[in-house]
Amino acid sequence: MGYTSQDEWDAHYRGGSSFRPLGDRERALLAAHVPAPDGGLALDVGCGLGELARHLAASGYRTDAVDYAPAAVTAAAGTADGTVSFLRFDIERDDPAGLPHPAYDLITFRLSLAFVADRTRVLNRLRERLRPGGALCVITLAADAVPEARRDIALDEDEIGLLSAGWGRVERYDADGLVFLVLRDPVPARIAFSGKGRPRPHALTGAGVVVTDPAGRVLLGLSVGGTWELPGGKNEPGEAFTAAAVRELAEETGLKAGADDARLLAVLMDAVDDLPRVTAAVRVTAYTGTPQVTEPALIRRWEWHEVRDLPALGQALFTPSAHVIDTVWPGLLPGLPPVHRHHVVDHGGRAAGAVRNPL
Repeated sequence: MGYTSQDEWDAHYRGGSSFRPLGDRERALLAAHVPAPDGGLALDVGCGLGELARHLAASGYRTDAVDYAPAAVTAAAGTADGTVSFLRFDIERDDPAGLPHPAYDLITFRLSLAFVADRTRVLNRLRERLRPGGALCVITLAADAVPEARRDIALDEDEIGLLSAGWGRVERYDADGLVFLVLRDPVPARIAFSGKGRPRPHALTGAGVVVTDPAGRVLLGLSVGGTWELPGGKNEPGEAFTAAAVRELAEETGLKAGADDARLLAVLMDAVDDLPRVTAAVRVTAYTGTPQVTEPALIRRWEWHEVRDLPALGQALFTPSAHVIDTVWPGLLPGLPPVHRHHVVDHGGRAAGAVRNPL
């Protein structure tokens, strides 16, 4: 079926189409598990032509019946005997405060929940409108009972499990091939967190560290490959960019900084050999020690450089380091390769840590 618009639903009902008639097994299950209490109120959501709503009214419920399609409500109201209040109401978009009553003893979805896109939100709002001891009843086709092309009108077992979560009592019955669910006693739920299995490696992530001496000179290392670069490196699993910066600074140069001395300025994104690369621009504002070569297989020496000299270095500057330097001293380095720069802002809405070219 797969209707996605109100016009399609209106055409469905104007053409004389409906849904599977209410069966004897469904009637028996309703009578056995959700009988009408004295003064009971029921809400039938997605009522269509109103067969279930009229049955609930005949069973002793004062019944409100709502549907998204005006044609359905008009047709249902035309056959009503006054025991059901039919209302055009979009359960996904209209404010639940607009329902005829603030709370109900029974809320039903018969062959309609599969057409609701935001099921979680809708059911959360409706469970708040159950009277104490009330029940939510969902009658649905099961996905494995319909052809593949019609799966959009049914719920699979995963979806049934999702809508059953957060209820103290869940009763499930078979109604001549339909799934008949009675959900009672909403219980508070605590959110849980989960991964999706081990991901395929997708990107390089790390931090580049700008550290300056008291005269404002910036520290660069000359790599064994002849490239100048800032201290920094890849972050460990679960490690914050600022923590990675402090750790790498110590491991590569011997300089010690505290966690509070590292400030994340921006996250930079480019690519290398078709692999996404994410570099955090980190400014270390205080440290102790003297730079020394601790990884001679990687770095030949560390030097303090005048910032004004950086555009005229005799050797190449490592591209991620150049992007980090450009974050701290915008416009200093001409002809930079492209990069996506996402600044971290302070509470005043300003980019954190950027300074003007001191030239």
